[in-house]
Amino acid sequence: MFTKVNSVGIRGIDGVLVGVEADAGDGLPSFAMVGYLASEVKEAQDRVRTALKNSGFSPRARKVTVNLSPANIRKAGTAYDLPIALAVLGAYGLIELGECGEWAAVGELGLDGRIKPVSGVMTMVMAARAAGLKSVMVPMENVREGRVVEQMEIVGAASLNQAVELLKARRSRKDGRFAEAEDFTDGRGEYEGDGEGTVDFREVNGQRFLRRAAEIAAAGMHNLLMTGPAGTGKTMIARRLPTILPSLTREEDMEISRIHSICGLLPHDRPLLGRRPFRSPHHTVTPQALAGGGRPLKPGELSLASGGVLFLDELTLFNRGAVEVLRQPLEEQRIVINRVEGSYELPADFMLCAAFNSCPCGWYPDRNRCHCTQAQIDRYLGRLSKPLLERFDLCVQAAPVSYEELVKEDGENEDSASIRRRVEAARKRQERRFEGLSIRFNSRMGQKEIRRFCPLGKEEEAFLEQIYQKNQLSARTCHKVLKVARTIADLEGAERISRIHLAEAAGYRTLEERIWGN
Repeated sequence: MFTKVNSVGIRGIDGVLVGVEADAGDGLPSFAMVGYLASEVKEAQDRVRTALKNSGFSPRARKVTVNLSPANIRKAGTAYDLPIALAVLGAYGLIELGECGEWAAVGELGLDGRIKPVSGVMTMVMAARAAGLKSVMVPMENVREGRVVEQMEIVGAASLNQAVELLKARRSRKDGRFAEAEDFTDGRGEYEGDGEGTVDFREVNGQRFLRRAAEIAAAGMHNLLMTGPAGTGKTMIARRLPTILPSLTREEDMEISRIHSICGLLPHDRPLLGRRPFRSPHHTVTPQALAGGGRPLKPGELSLASGGVLFLDELTLFNRGAVEVLRQPLEEQRIVINRVEGSYELPADFMLCAAFNSCPCGWYPDRNRCHCTQAQIDRYLGRLSKPLLERFDLCVQAAPVSYEELVKEDGENEDSASIRRRVEAARKRQERRFEGLSIRFNSRMGQKEIRRFCPLGKEEEAFLEQIYQKNQLSARTCHKVLKVARTIADLEGAERISRIHLAEAAGYRTLEERIWGN
């Protein structure tokens, strides 16, 4: 007897509908599975047979063939266990599946018949909705995540026996639906810290220059580079950047959360991440871990940081190949990974923040403490290529914090909420400016947008030309000065870019000339 159950797999960061076909017929007893399967999918036959036995089903020995179609797409993961078990039961005639064209099932089976949670349920439900399905059966632990997707009936099952009972109940209903689902609360909230406790800009003493640069970077989604002696607060500033970024919209939250779900990083206590991601990979990270890869392909740090901040601490210690991976994604906000079976496009729309010491010992430019030779400093800084440095919109140097600033009470500093209000106001001005266009931030403007939205008066034009000639800027760097000046004007609510805005924007490029100019 032939039966079919719909399921959904993951391909890159997208879901793909998979048909699980089963046939139980005459012949030598066997259990064969075909359809371009990964090893964990092939192992499903042992999990399914044992789960069926321990759930009270005793099918007689027959020739069973299971096919996962389409056969040209590689199937990986353990989410096919439940649909395989249901299809086999249907093929034996032990349950009546009825019309399966409107529902799908995903879930991993334990040997005792319990249905275990799987990763990427949100993406799977989105794919099922796009394919025209109306219902998806998921593990009980994944129900809240699945119900984030609107206009879909999500039903949870804790065991194989419960899944069978749900199917029986569905057949008895005239509307062909499963039991009514309970109301769903999305569980979103304000930013709750970076995983190590709530942080706030109020805790940062001194470093007014860095705080100002961080605010500008957040307002225009600009890339920020910080250097200076060790222990001056560079990492502290970076970890608080997500707290001044605008609050997430539901669409942004879903896009961020589904990527984390695919990687198994979504918190178990809520269906959405609910905050801007902050990713800080160690300097030993490989290019593949940054860009994404593996088999099956999984998103890397660039994709996990989308919508938030990617922080590279001790930038000069990173592998040269890993750092150079950033160049194209920083321009295109996406990364394309080519494999034999096809190409995968992953999101990489993040704000890059990096920090490093100015010399191997960490004390340069304080020559009273720094004893590194000029050759050592040049070799240390030479690990960063000029094209990569030009991808940073703001380059700032941290100054040592005085004792008076260090012991100042936290309450005297401006908190993250106050800064975020200014950032959100600047972002709203950008939304109105770029309405109808494909860009949302000043940092994403191309030459066409720069000519349209960054007009200069004669005095400002002459001033910019003077900066361009004196500092020998490249065309890319000159455009970045204009973009940063546009953001500074937005923070002040100014319609046009003034000479003061240009001067401040150009001041964030002096570090590059001071350190690498020689």
